[in-house]
Amino acid sequence: MKKVMFVCKRNSCRSQMAEGWTKELGKGKIEVTSSGLEASRVHPQAIEIMSEVGVNINEQTSDPLSNFKAEDYDIVISLCGCGVNLPQEWVLREIFEDWQLEDPDGKSLEIFRKVRDEIKEKVTNLINNYC
Repeated sequence: MKKVMFVCKRNSCRSQMAEGWTKELGKGKIEVTSSGLEASRVHPQAIEIMSEVGVNINEQTSDPLSNFKAEDYDIVISLCGCGVNLPQEWVLREIFEDWQLEDPDGKSLEIFRKVRDEIKEKVTNLINNYC
């Protein structure tokens, strides 16, 4: 089973939504973790808009990338263009992608929903292509 790490700046919104979608859509096909260049919190609006589509991310935690080892993962996805700031061992995994999605933090629920739906589409493609 493939293991994916979603990385974002603060592990608050985009990476948390990606982790939630992957758990929901990839059950039994892929293992998932998310982290940030720095840890913060799981954003309350991310929790809210994911619950609108039946995905519970309440129990997820915000963790720093430094808590994990690159060699434990097959796939690394940056969601914010932060790939240029990742240590090289993360960028050199079997699969590395930089999705560069808009940061919804501080923006309207409509922006959160737009980003949530973009992430769902990308996660679905990731699972279909690699798992």
